[in-house]
Amino acid sequence: MIFNAPLSPVALELGPLSIYWYGVIIATGMLLGYFIADREANRKGLPEGLFMDLMFYIIIASIVGARLYYVVFQWEYYSQNPLDIIMVNEGGMAIHGGLIGGFLAGIIYCRIKGFSFFQLADIAAPSLILGQAIGRWGNFMNQEAHGGEVSRTFLESLMLPEWIINQMYIDGAYYHPTFLYESVWNIFGFVLLILLRPKLKIGQTILLYLIYYSIGRFFIEGMRTDSLMIGESLRTAQFISILIIVAAAAVWIYREMKYKLPRYKDTEGVYKGR
Repeated sequence: MIFNAPLSPVALELGPLSIYWYGVIIATGMLLGYFIADREANRKGLPEGLFMDLMFYIIIASIVGARLYYVVFQWEYYSQNPLDIIMVNEGGMAIHGGLIGGFLAGIIYCRIKGFSFFQLADIAAPSLILGQAIGRWGNFMNQEAHGGEVSRTFLESLMLPEWIINQMYIDGAYYHPTFLYESVWNIFGFVLLILLRPKLKIGQTILLYLIYYSIGRFFIEGMRTDSLMIGESLRTAQFISILIIVAAAAVWIYREMKYKLPRYKDTEGVYKGR
């Protein structure tokens, strides 16, 4: 059987400068997410330019957090190759690290500016999960974030186009396209959050996002062969996903019992409550 060469991870070469599809796709997800969130913020009557200002800090913090998280759990390699730490265009970004960095930046920004973190987080939640759905295709271009070996027949049974099947042929074997499973899961999550958000109370959309995403990530992570590990048997992403589910559910219950929260659809302008 003749196999075609995999898709090139390089999108564009400008002399000595190589622009990788990984970075292009990640940036595309961020930009699309920003435009969706900014449009919703304008529709809700929030100050003009608020999300442009906010996303500037969140994007920087997310990139730094995603990279540092990955580096920490691969320190044995990076301690010997410190210059590779800055080579983010070649992959090595952890979504959970990006979430941590982005959430911290959002909380600090809202505290300084006097906004409700949960209101702005509810606006951003659909954008977050859509950006993650798009970002997984960066892993596809790098032939990473895949699962264990499968047969070509199995991939064909999923009715995948030839270019995806071909890209899943790595070092002489076919692999589970777990990047695709998570991307599809996140796209469904985007639709779910958009449909349910008007009916949920302030803060519940972002908490639902955390729970929904973490459930999918937990199960899909179990299929992967390149997971970051804690020790020899505990997958980092699965452990973090369980913590997020428990924490988000606890915050949901606490806020429901503690505060009388308005529904998302009933808030206009800047919400000063919890």
